[in-house]
Amino acid sequence: MERWRIVRAFTLGPLIEAAVPKPGNVNRFRDFDDLTFYHFLFADTAVTGVYYEAVKTAELLRKGILEPKEAGLGELIKRAVGASREAQDANPNFGIIALSLPLIMGLAMGRNMLDARKKAKLLIEESTVRDTMELYRAIRIANPKGIPSGVKYDVYSDDSFRELFQDGINLARLAEMSCERELIFCEWLDGYELSYSTFGRLYELIKELPLEDAVVMAFIELLARNIDTLIARKAGLEEAKLVREKAKALLAGELSLEEFDAFLRERGDLRNPGSLADVMAVSLSLLVLRGLRIELRNGRVWGLFHK
Repeated sequence: MERWRIVRAFTLGPLIEAAVPKPGNVNRFRDFDDLTFYHFLFADTAVTGVYYEAVKTAELLRKGILEPKEAGLGELIKRAVGASREAQDANPNFGIIALSLPLIMGLAMGRNMLDARKKAKLLIEESTVRDTMELYRAIRIANPKGIPSGVKYDVYSDDSFRELFQDGINLARLAEMSCERELIFCEWLDGYELSYSTFGRLYELIKELPLEDAVVMAFIELLARNIDTLIARKAGLEEAKLVREKAKALLAGELSLEEFDAFLRERGDLRNPGSLADVMAVSLSLLVLRGLRIELRNGRVWGLFHK
């Protein structure tokens, strides 16, 4: 697959995700006190150079010039997070970077979009302890909300690097231990099951609805069927379950979209569904890769696909 086609898709997907007025999220109409739409614009475009390098590295892996353990996935994540941080002063896209980079490399290694899932999982499984250490450094740069302290392999404890080395904790083992706390790790382990199923749902909805309506509907369905781990980390599991129940009520017609959005925002950003928004960004990237283009019909933007 052509290099810049992959990079463009994984740049445009997160930009669409940020722009669409999804409930509870920053979008082109709504900001939070410490995070704005402009943060996403600057962050999501700052990483393109690292994404391009990831594709080039993956081509060497495909040719057998490098082994999967030499992919340097943790280093690439750290560099992308650093580039994002240089462009703005918040953390709009750590989750998107961590989700996207293995899949970007998988797409450059694999025969097609489905094969890319297997390749991405292989890179996670064959990663090294150094990759985990570099991921920890990336987390420290991004400084995401809700990271627990005082736990084993504490991200913010310098002792954790020695412990990771002694116990041989690569990215796959870290993901197994952390899946319940962070949806990204579950996606690594499951071969991007949720991202690809959401991509499939978007592909169906875009044939029936304007682009923004299709994205909002797919997002509400995600919220109704899954716990958002960012909400769980920031506000607690019960709060995350409540968000899921409210999303179900919205789908059942018991709540309006405006009421649901107001509910998500009434406690600031505590109910901001960030982990599932990251999944949506990757799903939209896959949609762009599949050939998404847009056209204007009666004042609304519709998505369609290259034949």
